[in-house]
Amino acid sequence: RLEFRGKNWIFNLFTVGLMFPINVAILPVYFVLRQMEQFGINMIDSLIGVILVQTAFQLSGNIMILRGFFTAVPKELQDAAYIDGCTNFDFFWRILLPLVKPSLAAIAALIMIASWNDLLVPLVVLNSDKLWTLPLGTMQFQGQYSQDLAIVSAFVALSSIPTIIFYFFAEKQIVAGLTAGAVKG
Repeated sequence: RLEFRGKNWIFNLFTVGLMFPINVAILPVYFVLRQMEQFGINMIDSLIGVILVQTAFQLSGNIMILRGFFTAVPKELQDAAYIDGCTNFDFFWRILLPLVKPSLAAIAALIMIASWNDLLVPLVVLNSDKLWTLPLGTMQFQGQYSQDLAIVSAFVALSSIPTIIFYFFAEKQIVAGLTAGAVKG
């Protein structure tokens, strides 16, 4: 909502980020993570490395979603807040953030589901079986020539429980966030 030179250029830069899926960039990302060891930062075989890569590749889409919600807040509300003595930070923290809380919940749900289901990044970054994510663990039930579908089905059913619990507690906010821009009024 702040006006500054290059605002649209920066937004377009994030838009360009949507054109590069993780499947295309995973090899250069791996090399960058491996080169960070030269500086004493161990990102390979580390959950921090997985989190950083997933955050970087989900950032563009989430910024575009949030921008739509932030620009939908009327300018008059911002002017009234400034007249009442709000600073830029106060306006963001006390007015904007509570208004866009449903959209943040929807984005949190999308991020959780995308990270929960991600196979490629943990497969490339993690080496230790102690750090494996659920998709990597599920993959281990499959042999070269056979798989035990009963064990895989049980594992997948059990692994869906945290997602169901998350949705149960956040359902109201998620639905409000997903439908907030559906009706113009």
